[in-house]
Amino acid sequence: MPNFPPLKNDLIFRTIRGERVERPPIWVMRQAGRYLPEYHVAKGKHDFFECCRSPEIASTLTLQPIDRYAGLIDAAIIFSDILVIPQAMGMTVEMVDGKGPHFPNPLRNPKDGQYEKLVAGEVDVGRELSYVYDAITLTRKKLDGRVPLFGFCGAPWTLLCYMVEGGGTKLFKESKTWLYKYSEESKRLLRKISELCTEYLALQIEAGAQIVQVFDSWAGELTPSAFRDFALPELKYISAHLPVRLRKMGLDLVPMVVFAKGAWYALEELCDSGYQVVSLDWLHDPGDAASIARGAPEGRVCLQGNMDPGVLYGGREAITKAVEMMFEGFWGDGERRGWTANLGHGVTPFVNPEDLKFYFTEIHRVAKEKVAAT
Repeated sequence: MPNFPPLKNDLIFRTIRGERVERPPIWVMRQAGRYLPEYHVAKGKHDFFECCRSPEIASTLTLQPIDRYAGLIDAAIIFSDILVIPQAMGMTVEMVDGKGPHFPNPLRNPKDGQYEKLVAGEVDVGRELSYVYDAITLTRKKLDGRVPLFGFCGAPWTLLCYMVEGGGTKLFKESKTWLYKYSEESKRLLRKISELCTEYLALQIEAGAQIVQVFDSWAGELTPSAFRDFALPELKYISAHLPVRLRKMGLDLVPMVVFAKGAWYALEELCDSGYQVVSLDWLHDPGDAASIARGAPEGRVCLQGNMDPGVLYGGREAITKAVEMMFEGFWGDGERRGWTANLGHGVTPFVNPEDLKFYFTEIHRVAKEKVAAT
């Protein structure tokens, strides 16, 4: 592993360890992105995946919110995309303006010759995704220890959805066909993706990632029983096998975060899934979620979240109210531990960067008031 400057802000690590802290750490999903005017300047005429594949551009985009909101946020997350894993597996993925990700040749059924190539083929994620590791190493150096750096991957279920649907969807017709008509073939593909995700995260950590997050963006499309049959086992596979892989590489374990958007019914199971942090969407009541996390069978789990990103469109009074409600639930009764302030999903387009800044400053303000009162 390269030598990096010492970390100057360890607030998120102290929080994950369960220590009482002066305020909750703050970062937000998709904090590097198109809501920032400087993003469009740096992106220029490059398409999205060209930016991902350029370590210099990816690093620049990662650092933009850290520079803009200096002293307000406590982590960076590498600019990349969850769909680099299907790309590494040999699938073509394009980012279409106004439409999003598009697979020209999606995986439609197990008899498709592509299926066997995907599940049985050798994939060298070290070689295929070297640009991600280069971006991480470069970014760690540029950060100069200001804040820690997140790496991430998409969860197997979410990646399978994209691979069989050919892009985003509201119906999940192909995904549900795979689960219920080709259950065993689905599980085989999911396990292949889990193995690749585990190696991918390990190599990100080797490159300099200090925390990693697994994004299961489509978890909420599953019934509770289907989530337990198809999605949860793969999330657990990653949390169980990543530490083993890191030990073999001579690397220390870093905190792992799981975000299963929409799987509100599985919070207790997620708190017992081997991850140190469970990220929440806005469907969770903060107080109820905090009670579950404090009683997790494996010991207290840190929570992350969970303001509805849509509140950022609602003006400053709405933001203040939402922040105060999160504090009441996550930090109630002078708790001062076990919570990273975040949104319940990523920053959405057209958010005013100054309104996001106000959200950050409100976290600081309310935390200061809470500490002074205890």
